[in-house]
Amino acid sequence: MPYVPHTPEDARAMLETVGVSSVEELFAEIPLALRPKSFDLPPGLSESDTRAKLEDMASRNNTALVSFLGAGFYDHYVPSAVDALTGRGEFYTAYTPYQPEASQGTLQAIFEYQTAVSRLLGMDCANASVYDGGTALCEAVMMAVRQTKRTKVLISETVNPIYRILVDTFTRNLHLSLVTVPHREGATDFAAMQAALDKETACVVVQNPNFFGRVQDASALFSAAKAVGAVSVLSAYPVLASVLKTPGAMGADVAVAEGQSLGLPLSFGGPYLGVMTCTKALVRQMPGRIVGRTEDSKGRTGYVLTLQAREQHIRRQKATSNICSNQALCALRSLAHLCLLGEEGLKRTALLSMENARYAAGKLTAIKGVSLLGQGPIGNEFAVTLPRAAQDVCLALIGRGLVPGFPLGRYYQGLENALLVCCTEKTSKRDIDILAAWLEDEL
Repeated sequence: MPYVPHTPEDARAMLETVGVSSVEELFAEIPLALRPKSFDLPPGLSESDTRAKLEDMASRNNTALVSFLGAGFYDHYVPSAVDALTGRGEFYTAYTPYQPEASQGTLQAIFEYQTAVSRLLGMDCANASVYDGGTALCEAVMMAVRQTKRTKVLISETVNPIYRILVDTFTRNLHLSLVTVPHREGATDFAAMQAALDKETACVVVQNPNFFGRVQDASALFSAAKAVGAVSVLSAYPVLASVLKTPGAMGADVAVAEGQSLGLPLSFGGPYLGVMTCTKALVRQMPGRIVGRTEDSKGRTGYVLTLQAREQHIRRQKATSNICSNQALCALRSLAHLCLLGEEGLKRTALLSMENARYAAGKLTAIKGVSLLGQGPIGNEFAVTLPRAAQDVCLALIGRGLVPGFPLGRYYQGLENALLVCCTEKTSKRDIDILAAWLEDEL
């Protein structure tokens, strides 16, 4: 049955109410050049024809490729129970409920999500989530600007380039000074970042493991930032945070992450999940909403929304952000995923992913002309330099059914021959051996 929101009589009554005679007259203020030339609205199809058409379109996607692609999004195994639990009617909502008397289950789930990600990143507090990892990083920068009332932002070039583009776009008209500190052979240049610190600096922003897969300890940088009154921001990979030094242990004031790796399937760009945590001292600068645990007049435990510094609840100019909707269903998936794996399961996932990356690095660097980009500890990704353009190699191997990784030249000038290779616990040694053999063929 078609969805027709207004009958002709409804439309006529509305037009009469606003004092125009037709829909064309209603939109007359819009210049012709700005109006759509046409609408691609084909005739309606039956359910079976619609299903057949969509299945035909979906079949054009090549889902059988063996992939070593990461670069911020990771193909981890998601237990089937995650789908079963998050598909239940009690939880199946993408939005946060406002009525605590009718929504204790969802509110408790968000509270437990906040608790889980705070512990995972070693931080005091978490909000109910934001859109994605890039959005979370933008909001972290704005927290620092509000807290310090300063305008200089120091960000390492080893932070995910998509996130850096987002921050640049987000802050373009805010009169901030965004200073990008170049990497040194794929490593964050802590010495250069410390040298650039001054009393105008609002925050330092780093990532661990960084975009090149390198694992580094930012503790000394964060101490130096604290000494000049700047806020320390770290973008983390939550799976590896289970085995690496946490942002909190390094002294980060704000820690953010893309939560996709916590139970969300890779799905052509989302929906994903922005994990956002901070120290208690900064909690009132955190955007979005926080679910708190309390007691009612009879001493019974209850959960409520609290600290909602958003424009819907307070004066607009006092709001911490106008983009602060959380991803309730994605956060619930992350919580279910973390609970099903448990601390031990998450650590095993991280260690298996890192073990496979080391095996792959050894196999690839045994090929003549292939070498690691820089030296130092790695997580589940690593960058190698090839004797020819990485983009060409990728296209050739994709034609054979394998994605060898992410060509870094797309975002890093001078690294056109560099390839970022990713492994997870799902990567088999057989696949790595095939990658090494086919890569050697192409080179």
